Formats: sequence, C-alpha cells, structure tokens
Amino acid sequence: MARYTHGQHPTVTTSYLWRDAENSAAYALDEIRPGRSLLDVGCGPGSITADLARRVAPGRVTAVDNSAEAVEQARAGAEEAGVANIDFLVGDVHDLDLPDDTFDVVHAHQVLQHVGDPVRALAEMGRVAGPGGVVAACDSDYSAMHWYPRLPELDSWMDLYQSMARLNGGEPDAGRHLLAWAHAAGFGEVSYAAEVWNHSAPDRRSWWGGMWARRILESAMGRDAVRKGYATEEELAEISAGWRRWSEHPDAVFVIPRGAILCRVPG
Repeated sequence: MARYTHGQHPTVTTSYLWRDAENSAAYALDEIRPGRSLLDVGCGPGSITADLARRVAPGRVTAVDNSAEAVEQARAGAEEAGVANIDFLVGDVHDLDLPDDTFDVVHAHQVLQHVGDPVRALAEMGRVAGPGGVVAACDSDYSAMHWYPRLPELDSWMDLYQSMARLNGGEPDAGRHLLAWAHAAGFGEVSYAAEVWNHSAPDRRSWWGGMWARRILESAMGRDAVRKGYATEEELAEISAGWRRWSEHPDAVFVIPRGAILCRVPG
C-alpha cells in the first residue's frame, strides 16, 4: 500500500479547502444531480465532498478516506457548513467495505496518483457503482506542470517531489495514465477530459507560492526527504526561498494540467 506523500500537516490540509465541485470536478457535474447516491473516495478535508452533497441532495453521499484524521476533519467541516446528507467512514479504496452496485456516482479527486494499485482501485470503484452509474476520477500530472520564471529552486522541488512520490509507491504523473488504467480495470466505455488549474493571477500566485514555501519545510514530504537522505535542511530552505521569489515575480505563472475520466458502468 502506498504512503500519502503530502501527509496531514495543516499546510497540506488547509490548502485543499479552496477546492469545490466547480473547480475540481467540472468534467463530472452533469452526472452529479439531485437525488443521486454518491461515493467520494479519498475525501480529504471534505470541501469537495460537501459541495457534491449539496448538489445531490436529497440524495446521500458516503465519504471515505484511509486517514481517520482526514475523515474527522471532513466530518467537522460538513457539520460547520450545515451539510447533513453525508456518511463518513475510514477505508481503503483497494478493498472498500461496501456492497456491490450501491452508488450512482463514484468519485475520486487527486487519489489515484497516491495509491499502490490504481487499476485495482478503479475496479473496486466500479464494483460499488450501480448499473448505469459512473466512476469519475481526476488527477494532476506533475511532469506536465509548467511555470515561469524557470527558477532552479522550483526545478529542484519538482525533482524532489517526483522522487518522494515514487518512493512512497505513487505515480505523480497519473493524469496521463488514467485512460489506460480505466481500460485495464475493465471499463469499456470511458471518456477522457483535460482540465487545468491556473495559479497565475496575483492573488493565486501569492497564495500558491507562500503555501509551498511553508509546506516544503513543514509537511511530511520535506521531513521524509531529509530523514531518508533525499534532501538536506539547507536544500529545503533554498526551495522554500525559491517559492517566495517566484510568488513575488510580476510575470509569474504556474499551470497544473489534470486528466479526468468518466467510466460508464454497463446498465
């Protein structure tokens, strides 16, 4: 089983809270309709989950994550937002403790890049989706990310992330593999979409660069890199400073390409 590279440090989990269904699951919104049942796999802190639940109400959402800490954060966030149609559980996408043919929609956002066997995970998601339902998954592609100016510290960040993600059993370039994984999992009817996140507006680059400047120093990725000999504290400090330099540059851009699949379950 793969280990989650980012960990559950607040620099990680709070950075996810800007995500919602519109900016993170636009490719699947036509399938997320009132009255449908939905499973959100790898719910994390739950901002997308809560938005999905609002959209399918009075249908219900089941949110699952393999981190009990993440599940509790998602539960608290839903309660605070007044979203009551979500059930929460801790579980592994490779072996979901859920019956066959249960959900109209099974959704996973930024999950398959972190699992040990994405094909098995997709097959398991298909197992719990009901006839005529869909499995929807979206993942970023790290090697396809691009930014300007091309600071060497950000190149070092990318090299380090690729090393740590693969060391942990993940596939950081998952976005380009999704269609192949879906076919290998047995899905016959699959559509592929390409989406992007754009962190190039002044407010977005200030937030994105500042977040990574802290995250590389404080989150599990940085700590593990030092402990396992992939970086030194001084190298992490240089990467952090590079992120701050990037965020302050008036011409800075950062674009994250993302692949997305909709897999139709035979009816």
